Amino acid sequence: MLLYLIVGVIAYLLGSIPFGLILVRIFRKQDIRQQGSGNIGATNVIRSGGKGLGAVTFLLDAAKGYVAVLLAWQVGLHVHQTQFQTQNLAATAAVCALVGHVYPLWLGFRGGKGVATGFGVFLGITATAALVALATFIVIFALSRYVSLASIIAAIAFPVAAFLIPHEALTPVMIAVVILLPLIVIAKHHANIRRLLAGTEYRFGKSKAAAA
Repeated sequence: MLLYLIVGVIAYLLGSIPFGLILVRIFRKQDIRQQGSGNIGATNVIRSGGKGLGAVTFLLDAAKGYVAVLLAWQVGLHVHQTQFQTQNLAATAAVCALVGHVYPLWLGFRGGKGVATGFGVFLGITATAALVALATFIVIFALSRYVSLASIIAAIAFPVAAFLIPHEALTPVMIAVVILLPLIVIAKHHANIRRLLAGTEYRFGKSKAAAA
C-alpha cells in the first residue's frame, strides 16, 4: 500500500502543475483565470489570444499525464511487481494525475477540464485507443467547431476503443479506471453540455462580438 501511496502522490503533484497559468503569467504577465472562461487549460489560453502558448500548454498538460503513468509502469518493473500489480500501479497514477489537474491543491481545487492531461494519461494506458480518441476529436471539431463537443465525444471514444481493440488483458482496477477517467472529463464539461443543448456554446473561430 505504501508503494501505491507514493506513486499516487507523485502522480497527483505532476498532474497539478498548472502549465497554462504559469506560461501566461511568464510570457504575458496576466492571470489566465481572469481571461475568457477563467479555465487554466489550453483552449482558454488559445481563446485569450495566445495560440502558441495554448499549443505548448496542451503539449505540457498531456506530457505530465503521460509521464505520471509511464513512471508508474517503470516503478512497477523496477521493484519486480507482477504484471497485474504493475498495471494497477499505472491505473493509480492515471487517476491521481487527472485528479491533480482537475483539482489542484494550490489553486483551491479549481483546475482544468482534463482534456489534454486525460489524453496523456490515455496514451500511457493504451496508445492505440488514445490515438482513436484523438482522431475522433479532430473529426468532430472539424465538423462542428465545438471544442467541448469534440472533447466529450473523444472521451467516450477512448473506453470504447480500449475495449474493442485487441491488447493485453486489463485488470479489474484498470478496467474501472478506463471507464472512470472519461466520466471525469465529461462531468467537468457539465456547463458546456448545458450551453450546447441551449445553442449558446462558443463555436471556435467565432468573433468575440458574434459570441457575445
